[in-house]
Amino acid sequence: MEWEGQEESSNVEDRRQFPVKAAAIGGGGLVIVLVAMLLGVNPQKLLDMFGGQGQPANPQGGQVERKADPAEERLASFTKVVLRDTEVVWDKLFRKMGKTYRVPKLVLFTERVDSACGMADSAVGPFYCPGDSNVYIDLSFYKDMERKLNAPGEFARAYVVAHEVGHHVQRLLGYTARIEGIRSETKNQRSVRLELQADYLAGVWAHYGKEKFKLNEADINSALNAAKEIGDDRLQKKARGYVVPDSFTHGSSAQRQRWFRRGYQTGNVEGAQQLLELPYDEL
Repeated sequence: MEWEGQEESSNVEDRRQFPVKAAAIGGGGLVIVLVAMLLGVNPQKLLDMFGGQGQPANPQGGQVERKADPAEERLASFTKVVLRDTEVVWDKLFRKMGKTYRVPKLVLFTERVDSACGMADSAVGPFYCPGDSNVYIDLSFYKDMERKLNAPGEFARAYVVAHEVGHHVQRLLGYTARIEGIRSETKNQRSVRLELQADYLAGVWAHYGKEKFKLNEADINSALNAAKEIGDDRLQKKARGYVVPDSFTHGSSAQRQRWFRRGYQTGNVEGAQQLLELPYDEL
């Protein structure tokens, strides 16, 4: 995947320099906070007294800014480039449909972040919040993809970003409301439809980005591998040794691969309708 030197999105809010203090509290820090609450005092004062188990305080007030890490900054640049291309691709596709594409904002954060959808820990992974139309990502997730999920590769990372943007696209097109309105299915089944549709839309974006980024078979395979590794069945098998299909919220590995590949091969936005129309057992 050739992305360096490509235009970056400016529609980015970088909160990495201002991590939420509570995010760094360990077991001992949690005890201190509880004691402080019982005594009616400021928990941060006690944390500072007992070794500063929260985020370090700046003597001049506020918080100490994190030092820039060249490797992390490269990942940030990469993410901005991918986001910019999704802006270009979806703007063109929306225009063809006679619609206006309203771009989502990318929020980069460290450890924990406050969004219109509530406080979220980096452990939840990248996510899209419909309440503020923002895509949130802690760049450390890319390392987790490689080390913990066995999903390396730059285009695997691009697939993750495009998937979250896909949630924004499906909301703008009205798919989210329609899928959530399917009352004949469980909440989990509706969630699977939404996630597979976001995979499909990520594939549609990749279809139009293959020339710009000089995508090759290895790139596409890295995205398909990522889709496999984050399938509900594979994650459940790793975590507890067995699979419970009724508890799926994102779809199986095979489903996630199939719908991403279908979007990539066709580049047809209207194909996303299938995720509304097909019986659940045929997804």
